[in-house]
Amino acid sequence: MKKVLRISLFTLMVGAALGGLSATERTSSVSFTSASNAAEVKIDNFSFGPAAITVAVGATVTWTNRDDIPHTVVSTDKVFKSKVLDTDEKFSFTFSKAGTYPYFCSIHPKMTGSVVVQ
Repeated sequence: MKKVLRISLFTLMVGAALGGLSATERTSSVSFTSASNAAEVKIDNFSFGPAAITVAVGATVTWTNRDDIPHTVVSTDKVFKSKVLDTDEKFSFTFSKAGTYPYFCSIHPKMTGSVVVQ
């Protein structure tokens, strides 16, 4: 599994550097696991990165808009909802229950991500 992940991440980084992957391909296969109580998701180029993140119960996830245009972070289950985030603005949410929390940008609904809380 680790070898596959390393190869996938390497391929992903090389493809992204060369511009050979779309924004969806650059982020949709990435999964990040945080052992601490904090994790970060960057919003850039109309995508959430990483698109899938796994954290422990009680962890706080912070989304930072690094894009030049506004975005939001909205849970599909209405668990959390950010205000409109301008460039460099942040939104944080602390996950107190285990589960999977899909989310999207309400301004650009094709932008999606998920937080898995274990």
